Amino acid sequence: MPAALDGLLVLDFATLLPGPLATLMLAEAGAEVVKIERPDGGDDMRHYPPQWGESGAAFSLLNRRKKSLAIDLKAPDAVARLRSLIARADVLVEQFRPGVMTRLGLGYDACRALNPRLVYCSITGYGQSGDNSGRAGHDLNYQAEAGLLSLSYGSAEQPVVPPMLTADIAGGAYPAVINILMALRQREMTGEGTHLDVAMADGLFTLPFWALAEGQATGRWPGNANSLLSGGAARYRLYPTADGKLLAVAAIEQKFWEAFCEAIGLDPELRDDRQSPEATTRRVAEIVRDRSAAYWADLFARVDCCCNLVRSLEEAQADPRFQARGLFAERLVNEAGQGMSALPLPIDPSLRAAPGLPASAPGLGADNAMLDAFERDG
Repeated sequence: MPAALDGLLVLDFATLLPGPLATLMLAEAGAEVVKIERPDGGDDMRHYPPQWGESGAAFSLLNRRKKSLAIDLKAPDAVARLRSLIARADVLVEQFRPGVMTRLGLGYDACRALNPRLVYCSITGYGQSGDNSGRAGHDLNYQAEAGLLSLSYGSAEQPVVPPMLTADIAGGAYPAVINILMALRQREMTGEGTHLDVAMADGLFTLPFWALAEGQATGRWPGNANSLLSGGAARYRLYPTADGKLLAVAAIEQKFWEAFCEAIGLDPELRDDRQSPEATTRRVAEIVRDRSAAYWADLFARVDCCCNLVRSLEEAQADPRFQARGLFAERLVNEAGQGMSALPLPIDPSLRAAPGLPASAPGLGADNAMLDAFERDG
């Protein structure tokens, strides 16, 4: 079967993470993705350590299956050189601050004049409008602005930075892909493209749905680690073991909580965690801390109650169960012959392009001949 997006042409003007991850997902589903990069170094991610051959390892993960055109967008002839490409494109993704593409002569109105069917997706921190639209920011800033960090940050003395780039991925890349696909479906019905305004900070408000529901319904807004899903309950929490590892307990439903309590031998008078939540939590912590991680791993392999150990990323990647799912089956090979697992993506195999070469990230300007051909063909 053909891949889901075979035949689509995507122009990627984005750098770093949100836009390139979005276009990687489109490429993985069969779209032809062409990166438009600066001649003097290209996408900044090319040079982020650690290096993997001639490119940064992260760049290699995010830009496989793509082509690269190196062109100075500030050059007097840049727009003219890109005109034929824009006229044939289905999707354009850009990640500049609002107004930059317009100043370059590549804003939505200019591109729409060349191609009314173009789906033009702008990814920014705070959107195309509003007082925040021109502000610089990174993932941590967007999480702070949207209130997400307030729900679980450790302590004021030792605040914890989230281990994942939630705004870039869940607030930027994923909404971009979803909206692009919906816009392409709408285009089938109307014949018209559209301008998509994807704001990473805006996209974060979907994630704490439970906190929004609780705060608006009760007037008691969840704070730092004081609600059910942020570590404020005995049955949804991380507990240290005797040897310094962590047990992840997520026994939310009553049947799982009862099985968990029975398995660890929790005192009967403390099993109703509504009566004295702090006493229940304290006693569970004491019990878990009394045994090793290996003991708990063996026990909860036999008890169905949503409990397991916290693993390292290295351990998780090596797990035969994930390996059997094919998550790390596709390999990248750089110019030095070094191999690395491709980045797993949440795309069903039936929708993807066939695995295999060329899957690695392109060299800067490796496909400039393509631009010459488009110019020649008009």
